[in-house]
Amino acid sequence: MSASLAAEPGGPARPGRWSSFDLPLLLLGGLAAFSAYFAMYAFRKPIAMATFEGVGLHPFGLDYKSALVIMQVLGYALSKLIGIRVIAAFGRGGRARAIAALIGTSWLALVGFALLPPGAGLVCVFFNGLPLGMIWGLVFSYVEGRRVSELLGAMLCASFILSSGLVKSAGALILHAGVSERWMPALTGLPFVPLLLASLWLLERLPAPSAADEAERTARVPMGRAERAALLRDNGLPMALLVAGYVLLTAMRDFRDNFAPELWTALGRGGSAAVFSQSEVPVAVIALAGLAALMLVRDNLRALLAMHGLIVLGGVMLGLGTLAFQFGLIGAMHWVILTGAGLYLAYTPFNAMLFDRMIAVLGRAGNAGFLIYIADASGYAGSVALLVWRSLFAPGPHLLPMFIACAYLAAVLVIGFTCASALCFVKRSRR
Repeated sequence: MSASLAAEPGGPARPGRWSSFDLPLLLLGGLAAFSAYFAMYAFRKPIAMATFEGVGLHPFGLDYKSALVIMQVLGYALSKLIGIRVIAAFGRGGRARAIAALIGTSWLALVGFALLPPGAGLVCVFFNGLPLGMIWGLVFSYVEGRRVSELLGAMLCASFILSSGLVKSAGALILHAGVSERWMPALTGLPFVPLLLASLWLLERLPAPSAADEAERTARVPMGRAERAALLRDNGLPMALLVAGYVLLTAMRDFRDNFAPELWTALGRGGSAAVFSQSEVPVAVIALAGLAALMLVRDNLRALLAMHGLIVLGGVMLGLGTLAFQFGLIGAMHWVILTGAGLYLAYTPFNAMLFDRMIAVLGRAGNAGFLIYIADASGYAGSVALLVWRSLFAPGPHLLPMFIACAYLAAVLVIGFTCASALCFVKRSRR
């Protein structure tokens, strides 16, 4: 592929880089971001496809799969906490090498999980999750701060909606081929390595945001400790409200994702490899179409408030969809799609567009990765808390009633927190 040598506004042409105004090539960059993160999921999520019912180990009184999920999420959550500082200060150089090295390390941990005894496997799964929490911030840094960031961000966010179901389907096929549950996670990731490398090669050829991008969305630069502290000090209340809602959404989304096989079994659809992808493709289309359309809203404050509206709409879909299912108005597949679309409609803006626009509204030079990782570190702490509570206080085959109860609670609280955050930004704009 030949690179465009067109000059960007405010600067000379740079050989080997694409023009910021060559939209088809930028869209190819968005596809590369999607593919890179999609490939990462093949090293993280296949483990959720197995049940590990034959393992007699019960650490801390937990069943083995719950212990594995908790250890992996603990590693992932710790990575998000570390990323608050690392991603905020990470420059443009070395991102592709860092992504490849982190994913390679996580794969070695999966090989260790296959080779070592079950007790040591818990440690391996922790170190599988630990490197992967950095990947989102590194990949998102390629697409943030642009006038088309909503479109590129929607393409990137499609990866974690679609990939989870498709990777689980791939893992199920490998299990059906006779591969053991301990080797399945490591083997599922290998076919995705060429996709990962090709995606990183393409991402490295994206141009930096142009002068016009920076004029509309503010410059995106590394943030030191003083800049991070000032940003939080001046915007603590709306940030805390948004993060509180995100904690609930992350816990719900992770619970739905990690125990999808068990939930489908409770709904009478267990044993089908295709059901995971069948339910998630419509979810991705519904959730991301609205998010991508926000690119048309040029005013940053209006776009930020519109994202608050989408989060509220997601909460409404989650709550009312569950109510309709309980009253028999919709079937299991439609309920999973409707509540999944609501969850991701509310969850997805936090991973890209919401904080990208917030940086633009605040008018500070910085990067959205810092705010994303604050939200993520908090969100995965909530996910761990829900997993531990479920394992200790609600064990056994009661996942479906628990999910339904949590759906109602999350819907009400997320709507309340988000409306309060929107009021903070409206009052700020009037001042």
